[in-house]
Amino acid sequence: MRELPDFSGARVLVVGDLMLDRYWHGATERISPEAPVPVVHVQDEEGRPGGSGNVAVNIAALGGQVALLGLTGDDGAAKQLQERLESADVRCHLQREAAYPTITKLRIVSRHQQLIRLDFEDGFPDYDAAELLRQYEALLPAFDVVVLSDYGKGTLADPQAWIQPARSAGLQVLVDPKGRDFSRYRGASLITPNLAEFEAVAGACVGNAALEAAALGLIADCELEHLLITRGEQGMSLAGKSGDIHHLPTRAQEVFDVTGAGDTVIATLAVAMAAGQPVEAATALANLAAGIVVGKLGTASVSATELQQGLLEQRLAEHGVVTEDDLMALVKAARDRGERIVFTNGCFDLLHAGHVTYLEQASKLGDRLVVAVNVDATVRELKGPQRPVNPLQNRMHVLAALGFVDWVLPFAEETPERLICRLKPDLLVKGGDNDPDSIPGAACVREAGGEVRVLTYIEGVSTTSIVDSIKQGS
Repeated sequence: MRELPDFSGARVLVVGDLMLDRYWHGATERISPEAPVPVVHVQDEEGRPGGSGNVAVNIAALGGQVALLGLTGDDGAAKQLQERLESADVRCHLQREAAYPTITKLRIVSRHQQLIRLDFEDGFPDYDAAELLRQYEALLPAFDVVVLSDYGKGTLADPQAWIQPARSAGLQVLVDPKGRDFSRYRGASLITPNLAEFEAVAGACVGNAALEAAALGLIADCELEHLLITRGEQGMSLAGKSGDIHHLPTRAQEVFDVTGAGDTVIATLAVAMAAGQPVEAATALANLAAGIVVGKLGTASVSATELQQGLLEQRLAEHGVVTEDDLMALVKAARDRGERIVFTNGCFDLLHAGHVTYLEQASKLGDRLVVAVNVDATVRELKGPQRPVNPLQNRMHVLAALGFVDWVLPFAEETPERLICRLKPDLLVKGGDNDPDSIPGAACVREAGGEVRVLTYIEGVSTTSIVDSIKQGS
């Protein structure tokens, strides 16, 4: 995927266990005289939506339209939770149960490290779901995807009461499951256990083959369409009822805190699928989002801007054939990282030792090497009606396979001057006996503060001589 889909029209309804995540931050400079524990001087506190609330906030942060159904107590924590949700553009349909406190998790943090977590919760074991289900069924026609976020606190005690109406209405249902009985989620579109949760149900899986077999068996047993297993540093594995398996490597650069990463995964999946993305593309985005959020402290969300930047960073790590507009975006991102751009161009009809040596030398003059290639029509004009020997796509494919070439693109004009003037590379390179002042685009490069350089070809090696030699041999 090159660009993010438009999430603004994605409509997601989230149902599940709500909680307030509270954080007390402070300095730690001594050990208590009362016990061998650090003394934290609390200087700041904050509250964030947790559980299904964090899922909803993640969807809103990505630009999706989201509503949230859930249970809270009738207390100050419920008020704070609703304020936080509404300030994040989450439409709230919260049922207050005076008999129970709002589920709250308090984390004491010092020097960016969590020292202890205190849980205040009784769950909602005996609540009457009839009113919440009535609201749910009334809301279903306005949404594309339903997310059930089950933390085992009682809201989703009977998952089928929530799955069946949504499926009957033609909606996709994604479930973040809890417990050892996944048959409770029978008929869901997709469930997203982590590896530990999956193995607790399916048994230990040593190697991908065992995991794949267990995943497909669970899909069949629970009548699921897909199963997504999050595997930490091993990335993710997506299995479908068709038998297709996709293993995605982790995108995390640095793991700081895994709190809420599962919420980010299912939120990104939901908003992408609601925006019309196939489950495979949605999973790739979810994998990228998870890699971003684990670099943050506590329950956190990923914005569309961060996800777009992540896609760009991902593409910066890849080499290949690109369009001109893609190239401009990639070059901008590379320059933002302080990288030096080298540009060259040519026909590159039969790639030979002279070409390879020249391109390798060019690549060492900067951080990124861009190679522009003449289309077939201009090669014929330059070299004669019998050329090119290899068509454009083949020539670009071979160039892109060279490890020191970053991006390859075609140009249709007689010279690449327009492209060079748009790109403004830091270094324009040509080979042979070219006059640096006569190279197309040289003036634009110099005006932008760049440099023009001519490299020496290996003597006696050229495509023309190779073609002539072949003709003589035949």
